[in-house]
Amino acid sequence: MSTHVTLVSLAGNALGTIGGLLLFVEFFQLPSYVTYEKEWDNWNIQVSPSDVQQHSAAGRLGAVMIAVAFALPPVATLL
Repeated sequence: MSTHVTLVSLAGNALGTIGGLLLFVEFFQLPSYVTYEKEWDNWNIQVSPSDVQQHSAAGRLGAVMIAVAFALPPVATLL
């Protein structure tokens, strides 16, 4: 029985770690509507509301994995 509690706890830690890494990657992505021109040393922002995508699949998956990681310790306690 103790091994099940340990496995669930370790699974929660692993999910939280991977989810945090995915969110880290999400936060440091360059948005699709921002471009950089080297020859002019200039950043351009061209925003069309229909083209803007605020979150990628990696960010959404990371957030879900962190939520599951926070939900697993109470489940492990109940085991």
